[in-house]
Amino acid sequence: MARIQPLNQDNAPAASQPLLEAVNKKMGMVPNLLGTLAQAPAALSTYLSVSEVLGGGLLEAPERERVALAVGQANSCDYCLAAHTMIGKGAGLTVDETLLAREGRSADPKQAALALFARQITENRGNVTDDQLSTFKSAGWSDAHVLEVITHVAFNTLTNYTNHIAQTAVDFPAAPELQQA
Repeated sequence: MARIQPLNQDNAPAASQPLLEAVNKKMGMVPNLLGTLAQAPAALSTYLSVSEVLGGGLLEAPERERVALAVGQANSCDYCLAAHTMIGKGAGLTVDETLLAREGRSADPKQAALALFARQITENRGNVTDDQLSTFKSAGWSDAHVLEVITHVAFNTLTNYTNHIAQTAVDFPAAPELQQA
C-alpha cells in the first residue's frame, strides 16, 4: 500500500488540478507517480517542466529512455522500470533493447556508452573516473551531452526516490525480469 496516496483532479490541491487535467488530456490517464507528486504542487510542476525541457534537449526519445532504464535499474525502481519499458517501446526500443539498457549495454556502441555512463553516474553518485568520462566522450558524445545526461540522471533519480518513499503502486505493465548471468 502506498505510503503517500496519489491524488486526482477532484482531491488535489487547487494548484495541482489544472496540471493533472493537462496530463490526463495528454495521456488519457494520470499515472500514480504524477498523482503522488500532485500532493505538492511545486513537485508536480517541477516534474512536468523538467520533462518538457528535457524532451527538447539533445537526446532523442530512445536515448532518454535508455538513460531512464539504466538509472531505474541502478536504483531498483520497479515503477520506473515498468513505465520506461512501456515508454521505451513507444519510442522505438525493442524489449531486448530495454533489457540491455537496464544493464548499461546496447548492441550499438554509442548507445551502450550512453546507458553505461548513466549507470556509472548513478552508481557512483556522480563521481565518475577520468576513464569513464573519456570512454563516454570517445563514443561520440560531447560535453553538452555529458551535462544533459547528468540532468536526466538527476531527473530520473527524483522519480525513483519518490516511488521508493511513497511506495507508489505500479500502474503500468511490469517490466520483464533481467536474466541472471
